[in-house]
Amino acid sequence: MNNISRRNFLRTSVMGGLAVSFAAPLSTYASASRQNQNNLIRSGVGLTTGDNRADMAFRALVPYSKQIRQAIGYRRVILKPNNVSIDIPLCATHVDTLEGILEFLKSIKKLDNVVIAESAANGPTFDGFSNYNYFSLAKKYPVKFVDLDQEKSQILYVFDEKDFRPHPVRFSSVLLSPDSYIVSVARMKTHDRAIATLSLKNIIFGAPVKDQGFTFGRNRKEGSKSDKAIVHGSGFRGINYNLYDVSARLHPHLAVIDGFEGMEGNGPNNGTPVDHRVCVASTDWLAADRVGIELMGIDYTTVAWLNYCAQAGRGTADLNNIEIIGEKISDHIKHYKLSDNIDKQLILKNPAV
Repeated sequence: MNNISRRNFLRTSVMGGLAVSFAAPLSTYASASRQNQNNLIRSGVGLTTGDNRADMAFRALVPYSKQIRQAIGYRRVILKPNNVSIDIPLCATHVDTLEGILEFLKSIKKLDNVVIAESAANGPTFDGFSNYNYFSLAKKYPVKFVDLDQEKSQILYVFDEKDFRPHPVRFSSVLLSPDSYIVSVARMKTHDRAIATLSLKNIIFGAPVKDQGFTFGRNRKEGSKSDKAIVHGSGFRGINYNLYDVSARLHPHLAVIDGFEGMEGNGPNNGTPVDHRVCVASTDWLAADRVGIELMGIDYTTVAWLNYCAQAGRGTADLNNIEIIGEKISDHIKHYKLSDNIDKQLILKNPAV
C-alpha cells in the first residue's frame, strides 16, 4: 500500500479494537424519549479522513470487526467494485480502496475465500480490472477475480414506467446467492438519473449481466445485449422505483464508500473530481448511503430511492439514529455540483399527474 505498512495496519487494528471496547456497540438500544422510543435500534457508520485510501477504508471498518467476522461466517466474500466504465479512472473504484478492505479481511482472518467480481457496464470486465490495476492485488492476497457476465444468472422482474409491466432481467446468481457476503466498494458520485451513486446502486446496477461481446460503439458483437438498461425503468420514476424494489432481494451486507476523490456534475461517467478525502463504512447500507448523501451536501428529501427504502424499513436513514464513529459529518460536508438535468430528477417534488 502507498505510504503505509503492515505495521501501521496492525497498530490501527489494535487501537480500533480498544475503541470498540470503550465505545458503544454497533446496534444499541437507545432512548430518545422515555415515552415511546425504548426499543429504538441505532446503526453505526464509520467515517474516516486522511491521505491514503487503503488506510481510510481499513480504519472505517475496524470498529465493526467482530460483527463483520461473525456475519461472514463460512460464506464467500464478494468485493463488488464500481466499474460503470472500463476506461475512466475517476468513475471507478480505486485499487487502493480494495487493498484496504483486503487488509482488513486479513486482520479478521477472513481472507481465505474472497472474490472481486463485477459486470462492467460498457465493455469486457477484465479489461477494466486490468486498466485499474486490480490484478496486482493477487500478488499480495489470495483473491480471485470473477466476470459476472460469464457466471450463471437468474431472472428477476423490474418495473418500466412506459408500459407499467414487469420486465425480465438476468441478474447475477453470484450476487443473489445466500452463500455470498456482498461488500459494495463504491465511489462517491453524482448521477444523471438517481441523483447519486452510492453503495446500493453499485450492487443493483452491477448485478444485471450482459452478453459476451457487448460493448458500446462499433466493436459491439451483432445480436449481443445488456440487461442493465432494463433496470433503469425507462425514466426517472422507473429507476428510483426499481432501486427500491430490487433492494428487498439484493443489497450489500457491508457498504464501503470511497470519497477520497468524488465525482460531481454529470456523473456517473462524465463528471469532474472533488477533493473530499472521506471514507464511509457500515453494515447498514442504508445508513451508509444516508451519511454519504449528507457528506455530498445533497438534500436527502430529494433522493427518491433512498426515501422509499427508508419508508420500507430497509435500514436506518434518520441521522439521529445513526452512531458515527470517527469524524463528525458536519466537519466534512462538501456541496457537490449536481447533474445538469437535476430538475427532471426531482420526482418527489414533482409528483406524477
